[in-house]
Amino acid sequence: MFYDGYHFWGMHLTWWFVWILILLWVFATPYDIPGKPRKKDSPLDILKNRYASGQITTLEYQEMKKTLEADAEK
Repeated sequence: MFYDGYHFWGMHLTWWFVWILILLWVFATPYDIPGKPRKKDSPLDILKNRYASGQITTLEYQEMKKTLEADAEK
């Protein structure tokens, strides 16, 4: 009667577009979700971070890396 069957191309289509954008934003935004398990850093990652921040020397890093790699092979 009022729209003559063409209501889809008006605000109806606009709202579909808005909802799709909102859903994409919610599910594609990289952030920590409460209750979601986080990826644990491997011991080698922790060692690399400690070396990069200057907490350990190059010699200590190399020794610990060899130990971790030897343990990983077992």
